[in-house]
Amino acid sequence: MGGQRWRRVLDGIVVATGGLAAALVLDRLGVPSPALFGGVVAGLVRALVRPLPMEVPKPITIPALAVVGVTVGALVDPETLRAVGARWLPVLLVVLGTLLVSLAAGWLLRLQRGISPVTGAFAMIAGGAEGVTAMARELGADHRMVAVLQYLRVLLIVAFMPVVASLGYGATTSGSGGLAPTGGPGWAADLLFTAACGVVGLVLGRLLRLPVPALLGPMLVAAAADLTGLSHGAVAPGAATSLAFLVIGLQVGLNFTRDSLRTIGRALPLALVIVLGLIAACAGMGLLLTRVTDASPLDAYLATTPGGLTAVLAVASDSGADATFVLAVQVTRLFVMVLSAPLIARWLRRTRPPA
Repeated sequence: MGGQRWRRVLDGIVVATGGLAAALVLDRLGVPSPALFGGVVAGLVRALVRPLPMEVPKPITIPALAVVGVTVGALVDPETLRAVGARWLPVLLVVLGTLLVSLAAGWLLRLQRGISPVTGAFAMIAGGAEGVTAMARELGADHRMVAVLQYLRVLLIVAFMPVVASLGYGATTSGSGGLAPTGGPGWAADLLFTAACGVVGLVLGRLLRLPVPALLGPMLVAAAADLTGLSHGAVAPGAATSLAFLVIGLQVGLNFTRDSLRTIGRALPLALVIVLGLIAACAGMGLLLTRVTDASPLDAYLATTPGGLTAVLAVASDSGADATFVLAVQVTRLFVMVLSAPLIARWLRRTRPPA
């Protein structure tokens, strides 16, 4: 019995080390969310090479979800809300429009056999890829399909958005960083902030019976701390965020099978067409935003781009666009998408996939 336990521990160490190595390589290649992708790759290789059941233990996944929640919640601050200002109604309508377009895209994806209503919707939710992927499994979606298609969209955006911004709007581009905001009072305060929001958020999330309490509870507590000034600029440490994304990626990757890969492969051609349509629809909403507000075409385009937040902010900062407004719209949409996901899942579970 002891020998089996040690073999499982060694197996976990090998997979985690492989995930870290893959994340470093992907980071050098400029792939978005390299830690999450690295975990998916390592878990996928382990699942296919040694198809014995392996799960990431809950004492590891729960803190990882909490860190992701704090990372997302820390994006909210009074400055981003003030940036919306008098334009709050058009911005809200654009965000809700994006949600409806995402649901329509998810409905179209259900034309592919083997994709449930919840999986189709979660795979096409435009924004908050990390949060949606993290909660997909607990809300009844196929988190493997969701992860692949969410990051297919992100990769397309990261690849094409700087080109469109440059050729269409005269923007200049640069490299991008991670999801977590930079700066703050130091790593010790960041760590304390993350731990406090994680613990308090998890307890409150369970008391309030929130769906996915380990993610939504800390997210809401971190946002409240930011808005009230209690955070004093603290954010989730970059290393903790990367480790959390690695854990989420491993959880997804370890559940792959050859059958699931075949299902995803069959879905990719249709998914690619739908994702391109979703990106075009969001660009159209950006044009509408310029008609009803004083936002410039570049600001509106970057604000409504459905994902790739760090790349969007890099282009906004380097091109002279209103980066604060862009961030405000992006964060507003991210919160609406993540908070809507449990409600969407509950509603769609009552329907059936097409025969």
